[in-house]
Amino acid sequence: MRLPNLKHLYYLSVLHKEQHFARAAQKCSVSQSTLSAAIQNLEDSIGQQLLEREHKTFVFTYFGEALVEKSRDLLNQTQDWIAFAQSSGDWQAGNIKIGVIPTIAPFLFEQLVNTLQQNLPKLTLQLLEDTTDNLTDLLIKGDVDLLMLALPMKTPGCKQLLLGQDPFHLIAHKDKAKQLPKNVQIEQLPLNSIFLLQKEHCLTGHAISACGLAHKAQVSSLTASSLYTLVTLVNSQMGFTFMPAMALQHGILNGTNVEAMAVTNNAFREIGLVWRNGTTRVQLFRAIATLLAPLMPKPALLR
Repeated sequence: MRLPNLKHLYYLSVLHKEQHFARAAQKCSVSQSTLSAAIQNLEDSIGQQLLEREHKTFVFTYFGEALVEKSRDLLNQTQDWIAFAQSSGDWQAGNIKIGVIPTIAPFLFEQLVNTLQQNLPKLTLQLLEDTTDNLTDLLIKGDVDLLMLALPMKTPGCKQLLLGQDPFHLIAHKDKAKQLPKNVQIEQLPLNSIFLLQKEHCLTGHAISACGLAHKAQVSSLTASSLYTLVTLVNSQMGFTFMPAMALQHGILNGTNVEAMAVTNNAFREIGLVWRNGTTRVQLFRAIATLLAPLMPKPALLR
């Protein structure tokens, strides 16, 4: 069997992602006939059918699906190889794309950029803000190199490294806070008075788990799209919410009549870095972790 053409494997991966020949060809900057010929060439070289075709539609065969996953692994390793070659073997140099979730990004981007520029000046940094599910998908597909996520979170095929803890605080309007007992319990809050983020934000799941909110009648059906919206709801005396210390430390309550209170069970989320298994850039990622851990509200002790 002939060695596979990496460009053809890339075409296959893009076609699987787009599920449409025209869109995939556009993404690959080739004609549809070129893309189709490349897929046919792959099928001929390995002697296996990758697509079941019928008129203008197609579906990937079981073998085709499996080969796409193998192809992505190979393409990711190739990207690592290219980065290594371009940096002349210097692990501290090259390009790196880091994905960060929205409940961390606004409060850490500036420090992250400054810290990496000062300590790893030969590194060219790109940052992307998106939800956990989207970022994890991009990481597996090789579109980003490293993620900063809130943990615990399942990330199959990836390595996690803990940076530290980010404690939760109950926040309330100052007038409402005066009416609460010193060590308020969740059950003592009014029904439907606790606001959380929309479900696509992992902070909601972490808050529910860490703060004991599962199936609580105190949780409102009204959800927010950002931490800033939650602060606005609380500032309007509509209710309460839980805010991570990272956001509080970076002044999210500035200019409001909202104050933060400690949570009785010392609830927290964990913050960590995530990268693909098999990457050749582990030394760089661990160096980045060492630089970022001190930026956490409660840093982890990295070895």
